[in-house]
Amino acid sequence: MAEINDSTIDKEADSDDATIWTRFKLWICWSCTHLWGVWFLLIVFLLWALRSPLKLRENISYSAVVFSNLSPKFYVALTGTSSLISGLILIFEWVYYRRYGQSFIESVSLRYLSSLLGASEPASTSPECKVWKNPLSLFRGAEYQRYRLATGIDYLTTFDSNMTLQENQSHFTRDSDERSSNEVESLMYRAWQETNPKNRLNMAQKALTIDPNCPSALVLLAEEKAETIVEIERYLKVALKSAEEQQRKTHFSRDGHRDATSTSDPMQKRETNLCVYIRRRLAMCYRKQGRNKEAVKMMKDLQKEFPTMNVLNIHENLIEALLEMHAYAEVQQVLAKYDDISLPKSATICYTAALMKARTVADKFSPDIATRRGLSAAELAAVDVIHRAVEFNPHVPKYLLELKSIVLPPEHILKRGDSEAVAYAFYHLRHWKEVDGALQLLYFTWEGAFNLVPYPLEKGHYFHPYPSCTEAVDKELLPAHHKVSVYPKKELPFFILFTGFLCTFTAALALTTHQYPELMARVARVVTGWLSAPIMFLLEKLEALLPSHIWHQLTRA
Repeated sequence: MAEINDSTIDKEADSDDATIWTRFKLWICWSCTHLWGVWFLLIVFLLWALRSPLKLRENISYSAVVFSNLSPKFYVALTGTSSLISGLILIFEWVYYRRYGQSFIESVSLRYLSSLLGASEPASTSPECKVWKNPLSLFRGAEYQRYRLATGIDYLTTFDSNMTLQENQSHFTRDSDERSSNEVESLMYRAWQETNPKNRLNMAQKALTIDPNCPSALVLLAEEKAETIVEIERYLKVALKSAEEQQRKTHFSRDGHRDATSTSDPMQKRETNLCVYIRRRLAMCYRKQGRNKEAVKMMKDLQKEFPTMNVLNIHENLIEALLEMHAYAEVQQVLAKYDDISLPKSATICYTAALMKARTVADKFSPDIATRRGLSAAELAAVDVIHRAVEFNPHVPKYLLELKSIVLPPEHILKRGDSEAVAYAFYHLRHWKEVDGALQLLYFTWEGAFNLVPYPLEKGHYFHPYPSCTEAVDKELLPAHHKVSVYPKKELPFFILFTGFLCTFTAALALTTHQYPELMARVARVVTGWLSAPIMFLLEKLEALLPSHIWHQLTRA
């Protein structure tokens, strides 16, 4: 018992010491951050008090004599070396800025010096550029293929198509299908792996000759062979009936009730993925045919039955369909659920929230009146939401304002990238046009978002710094003839401008010193005298004002 008490006392003593040490470090950090002027004065006072032991006056006088006796060649070498070093720094800063979009000196300062001064780290770092499935992707056969035949332009890149094949293989097949004794499963496993479209369709047709109700083969034909939306709907309805029948056989728990959320078994996972995919694409068929109520009902049913599948972003399809129906109250309900700080954002969420705010004030908004009297509270709220949306994805406004042409959206998008902006504007431009004055409000306010974003490093008010890798990924997703938008950059970082000026100035000094060494040596001596004169004057005044015996005692101490 005594040993336990002793160990407890020791732990408490250690914790007290740690707490005291932590408080001391916090106090030091706080004082260095907020009382740096006081610290500077204390250092100056300490140097003044120790001027006699340190022989400051003698050393300053000696250095002045040394500088006055230097030859002109020294100044030539000094200015030339300074010019070379500043030039190398400028080249390094420029290369770093072109590659990473920021200044090396500023990034190092913010990363290390801020931690030494006790500044908090940013809430989150720039995430990896992850590619997401486009919730509103088009049908290959009925839309992409028909457009390619009409124009000769292929909008689907190899990278985009391969991503779709990999996803379809993981969603609609099992690892055991490759070696399955079931010929249809083995055939469809190879079909989802096949990169040649003709071979892929032939395999699906062969699978249907063996099993006329194979849902996986019907889905492939609906996506890539059907030439009209009506034909796609016919394929998908047959596929849905067959998939639901297979799901009923596999998705029942032991007590006889359906277990829709159980996807631990590979077979159950495949059947669930098939049913969800078919119903979602069928809802998109209804939406494209103008049967919006049927589409909305099917999407809502999917959300209720599979609430954990938020990764599919079915709510984005639902928002677009509700906007087409002008059901703005229901759109607000969806936004209230998904526009949450803990959930990942998208252009659909951010810009639909901006559209809903703009809808309340856009019809009465006038730039001239707003300039004279200022913005009202409602207009300020709308502008704030627009700025949040622009900060999330700065490429969307140019497409909504038709300052840049829209192309067919890819099957995959990069959030905050140009591909997401294309996909959003392709479907939502008409919804912005239907709200009177919304585009006008966007036109007069969206560029102001960049003036409010803190600098350097473009750290946003609402989101983490904009990723620098989006341009490279968007070039893989969008067609080659489309010019990819990039994040609007501010002016060059301060340290690049400073090093450029320093390099130019020192190079000019080196050249002038080389041509006129005697003259520049005399100028250097005069400038040194001018700079040292105020310092010596202040030292003399301080010695005259303060009693000498106090300084004498302090220096002796």
